[in-house]
Amino acid sequence: MPQARRKTPFSGKAKKQQLQSKKQNKTLLMSTSSGTTSYDVVSVNYQPTRGRGGRDTNRYALKFYRETEEELKIKKEEALKELIPVPEKDLEVNPVDYFPADVSFPKRPPWDFNMTPAQLDAQEQRYFKNYIDSLQASEHWKKMSYFELNLETWRQLWRVLEMCDILLLIVDVRYAGMMFPPSLYSYIQAQKKDMILVLNKIDLVPSSVVAGWKQYLTTAYPALRVLYFTSCPAYNLRGVTSDKAGQSNEDFCETILEKADTSFYTHERYKSGVLSIGCVGQPNVGKSSLLNALMGRCVVSVSKTPGHTKHFQTIYLTPQVRLCDCPGLVFPSTVPRPIQILMGSYPIAQLREPYTTIRYLSERLDMPKLLRIEHPEGDDTWSPRDICDGWAKKKGYLTAKAARLDTYRAANSLLRMALDGRICLWLRPPGFAEHRDKYESCEEIKYIRWVQALTSDQEEQKSDVLTSESDDDRHSDDSDADDDSTDDSETAAIANKFAALAGDD
Repeated sequence: MPQARRKTPFSGKAKKQQLQSKKQNKTLLMSTSSGTTSYDVVSVNYQPTRGRGGRDTNRYALKFYRETEEELKIKKEEALKELIPVPEKDLEVNPVDYFPADVSFPKRPPWDFNMTPAQLDAQEQRYFKNYIDSLQASEHWKKMSYFELNLETWRQLWRVLEMCDILLLIVDVRYAGMMFPPSLYSYIQAQKKDMILVLNKIDLVPSSVVAGWKQYLTTAYPALRVLYFTSCPAYNLRGVTSDKAGQSNEDFCETILEKADTSFYTHERYKSGVLSIGCVGQPNVGKSSLLNALMGRCVVSVSKTPGHTKHFQTIYLTPQVRLCDCPGLVFPSTVPRPIQILMGSYPIAQLREPYTTIRYLSERLDMPKLLRIEHPEGDDTWSPRDICDGWAKKKGYLTAKAARLDTYRAANSLLRMALDGRICLWLRPPGFAEHRDKYESCEEIKYIRWVQALTSDQEEQKSDVLTSESDDDRHSDDSDADDDSTDDSETAAIANKFAALAGDD
């Protein structure tokens, strides 16, 4: 007989932390006119094991409200309805439309050095509960999307905002307007600090779109400074040799000082002659890749799983410059949930209903033409389920028992391709269609193309959608499911993003 599994020691401290986590979840109850309805809070990327030294590895796990069974039922029925293409004008987004003026992010309540840690914790717990209650009472509550419900994660943001002299906000340029919270800009202005916006992943969109976003954001927010960046795991600005993202590094412990405390900190500008730069952004925007490129080697592990960075880390770029990396968190907003899925705020593997996001994607891109798939039933009209079935048929995704088309797996595959940029949807700034010619001929285009490492001819060859089916099976265990090897010659070639820089050596 197999031996029984050895019991894992469970200390009193661990039990206390578990009870505190349950208590926090119980405070997130939604009060309605019909009574008190409990909404499940799901912990994203939950780790069943404990960290070294008995540390609670789930202390900073992302937490969101879970959809009700009724909502899931409605969404699954919608997946069978016909797709209605969206005009290009509707792809223009304005941050103000998704971050209402009366919806801000939670800020650290007033404190003083006479308060004990227990008093501080109780005050912050009470403040956060009142903050959630105020959101639930607002007119925007029904439109609210996923946002961070873990107080511990917000405490990390408070710590970074207190320490930094300059705030570095990193966004994915494809969804820049839905990742830029104006309330954070206003807060930094009130603190008399500087703010830099980094438009990341600019290799995935046309140069004119990048120029359009910079023009719009710098006009709407005059004190904002905008920079460009594109990350590549096998190359960085400091040289061609780099550690593979996610691998351990011998100098990792010597370079990074992990700090999980939320103790008091009185800000002093350029304290001890050191410039502190806080790095903030939503999950999966590429903060860790940016830090690794700045350091010239892997100092922060990279993962596509949201919430991979658990707590803020202090990294010394030079003896006089330090970077404070905050965990990725989702700010309260009315950004549509499908967009949050596409930009990586919520783990695709934990989606209970992916077809709404497939609809959002398919109504803005010609997916049948892009994927070169045939309708599974030979019809002329497409639905989100038809798109998934067509992709499952082409890739050979079948269920284990009944050998039916594995629609859910196909949907996950398409969403991962969209997250990676192999199926590329980007949103435009307001007025982009009207001023397209101006953006395509502005002086900024030359510099953007240099950062993208694209020549003019390469950009002309670059299609509106970048996709590469040849490496789609990176997320699949069965590599021989794809028998359509002739498609590799038809897929778009993606240029080396740092070819121009490499040529300077």
